[in-house]
Amino acid sequence: MSKVLNQRYGVSADTFARVTAVIKEMGYEASLVAQSLRNHRTNVIGILVADIEPFSTELLKGAADAIRGTGFELVVYSAGGRIGDPQGWEHRYLTRLSGTLVDGAVLVTPAVDLEGIPGTPVVAVDPHTGRAALPTIDSDNLHGGRLATEHLLALGHRRIALITGREDLKSAQQRETGYRGALASAGLPVDENLVRRGDYEADIAAESARRLLREPDRPTAVFAANDITAIAVIQAAQELGLRVPEDLAVVGFDNIPESALCTPPLTTVQQPIREMGHRAVELLVRLINGDEPTDTHITLSTELVVRQSTRPLTP
Repeated sequence: MSKVLNQRYGVSADTFARVTAVIKEMGYEASLVAQSLRNHRTNVIGILVADIEPFSTELLKGAADAIRGTGFELVVYSAGGRIGDPQGWEHRYLTRLSGTLVDGAVLVTPAVDLEGIPGTPVVAVDPHTGRAALPTIDSDNLHGGRLATEHLLALGHRRIALITGREDLKSAQQRETGYRGALASAGLPVDENLVRRGDYEADIAAESARRLLREPDRPTAVFAANDITAIAVIQAAQELGLRVPEDLAVVGFDNIPESALCTPPLTTVQQPIREMGHRAVELLVRLINGDEPTDTHITLSTELVVRQSTRPLTP
């Protein structure tokens, strides 16, 4: 059968006809490996994530939608949460996969500079720095950080804390810059004691929130750099007997599905996560097919979604 499938010599016309008839009757479809041997392509796109968590899950939904009808398969590879790996899990995975198992890859929140990654088409989502040589998809994190802080300022809050994201990611840096810029525009100095580590991790954010909220001059509002940490802040506040939003207003970032389901529902900055995944796969397919897109650094807009975790500050 393999000789027929690969159209090799040494197969009589009669044998070829009979095997072809059986293949047609059974609806046989050549495997991805067999196709790659013939075409020097795997027809597989890899999505590389540090971990499977709400952000990457939403992004994968957009990627899965974009892959339909392209002729490619989608395979997800997870580093199992090994964030901050000094050797760079991204480099290792790409070296292992490129040219043999995948035709291209989408890197989600890579924590390394992207120059010099070995030769297969790659698109980065939410990249490490703003100077990536590879094509990138991200959202307007700077504007989003300003929106969150300006919303709290408009409600009368002045002691506004920040629970930061991962300091090695451009997204976290820009959200913090937006926070600081909004305070500066309002004529308010940044109280560095109100800026606490979160790392986009619920446990770290919760501990930072507990310490912050136990202080005598605690904040009246918190901007958390993503929704997971914002939900952790709400839970920490409630453990300490504080009411949200009456005693503490909280704003998150991402608008993952969980943000609408927590108690109270979370005010947050929406970034189009599914669209980011969709656009990343679309761009990668074009690159694999030999196109030369002119726009390879795409930034999508962010907007504020107001729910019940914020309210005007009461005297």
